[in-house]
Amino acid sequence: MAEQGIRLIVGLGNPGPQYAGTRHNAGYWLVDRIAERADVELRPEAKFQGFVARVSGADGDLRLLKPTTFMNHSGRAVAAVCRYFEIEPNAVLVAYDELDLPVGTAKLKFGGGHAGHNGLRDTLAALGSRDFWRLRIGIGHPGTKEQVIGYVLSRPSRPDLDAILEVVDEAEACLPELLAGDYQRVMNRLHARP
Repeated sequence: MAEQGIRLIVGLGNPGPQYAGTRHNAGYWLVDRIAERADVELRPEAKFQGFVARVSGADGDLRLLKPTTFMNHSGRAVAAVCRYFEIEPNAVLVAYDELDLPVGTAKLKFGGGHAGHNGLRDTLAALGSRDFWRLRIGIGHPGTKEQVIGYVLSRPSRPDLDAILEVVDEAEACLPELLAGDYQRVMNRLHARP
């Protein structure tokens, strides 16, 4: 049974060319891919503290957002867009890099905590709700906690990048189901990937 569809897709990342190709920007890559396929331009909007675009479809308008607040303050931009367009948290999908998933995998889930992800932590606080959708894009783990910061802020190897971009493409291909609220179908498709 279809539920409320997604009306805002947020890609978490850090702005600026020095971060563009880093693992921490996997959420940005999804939003960029959706904008490219929909042939819309992400434009800077000061009032939303990010790059935004609108995709029109049969199920209504979808907003895209790449916050430019840096990862630790992502929630400000998310909350600003939600307030302005009157989007409820359960119609929001936040895409971000996930250390605890292998490279080339993605998982869709609803609700939950932040699991130490600073962008997610700030979004939870700004929205005042856990009840939004998350797309966890696997980037793998460097092995020890001490290596995490350097790892997420570095560029993946070519094979890892190809695997991440392949799953980003797969997630983008699920857009019609996300807009229609057919989340189970998206989970079946993404979670079945090897």
